This record gives sequence, C-alpha cells and structure tokens, in this order.
Amino acid sequence: MPIREGLLALLASGPRHGYQLRSEFEQRTAGIWPLNVGQVYSTLERLERDSLVLGGAADGEGRRAFELTPAGREELARFLAEPGGNDAPARDDLMLKVLIAIETEGIDALPVIQAERSSRMGALQSRRRAHRDAKTNGDLAAGLAFDALITRAEAELRWLDICEQRLLDRRNHPEPATGAGDKEHA
Repeated sequence: MPIREGLLALLASGPRHGYQLRSEFEQRTAGIWPLNVGQVYSTLERLERDSLVLGGAADGEGRRAFELTPAGREELARFLAEPGGNDAPARDDLMLKVLIAIETEGIDALPVIQAERSSRMGALQSRRRAHRDAKTNGDLAAGLAFDALITRAEAELRWLDICEQRLLDRRNHPEPATGAGDKEHA
C-alpha cells in the first residue's frame, strides 16, 4: 500500500500523530514495510498542503495530531474503489538481476539463478513460519500479508526455474549466429 493512502486509511478511524501512524502502519502490514518516521511526517506535510488532512496544534510534547478532511475521505474512497495493476509494474530487482546476468558477456547466469533460488527458498520457509504464527494468533491482516508474500516467493521460484531451463536449452541447442540487432530471445 502506498504510504500516502495508508496514512489516509489509518486516519479514517480518528486523529493520530506521526509516531502513532508509523506504529499502526507497521502493525497493519505485519512489520513487512517498516517506515521511517521522517517519511510519515513528510507525507503528512504533503497531505496537509493538499488539504487532505488537517494538523492540529502541538500538544505538550510537541506532537501534532492529524485528521482527515472531507477531501481526504473522498481521496481514500477513490483509491479503494479503483482497481490497481494497470500501470507499469514496479521495478523488479530480481528480474533485472537475472536478465542482466543472462545478457552480460562473460557472466555465467546459472550461479546467479541458483543463488537467488536458494535465497528465495529460505525466505519462503521463513514466511511460512510467520504465516503459521499469524494464524495461531488470529491476526488476519498479518496472515493475508504473508499469504501474498508466500505466493510471490513461489512465483519467483517458478520464474527462476523457467529462466534456468531456458538458459540450459539455449546452451544445449545454440541458435545459429544472426546479424547484429537480429538477436531473438527465448
């Protein structure tokens, strides 16, 4: 969840100051996406500038509570109502790393793929344990977050298997040499 919309969602249930928002954001995302409190306050400043939240006066400890404005509620409703996924995907570091390794002369991509697979297997096992703990504790949000992470790790492992197989196929059955710029990828 983007930080901006995450903060709007948290403020929908009432006013909060920055440290509360950071703590609740991390709690609701099962600690997977830690936030720097500076990110929270800079986002709150932009939301206030855009009239989506209203910051109150500082309390005795210098903290300002923020609350949603009607425009902020409308923005949150719009965000939640619009399906996502139609934009270009976020940069995928795993994909970039493997593609660069495969296409870089003098680099053997197999060890890169194998190391990434090993790393992803370890992460998958860890996430499955955390998922069991979340289910045992009745934490629905954390359970769902780990469901998503497990599914993503399984998909990454499947993709790494495909990369390895295609790379091995290419090595075992090299394509005839073609002119520059005519290189076709599997």
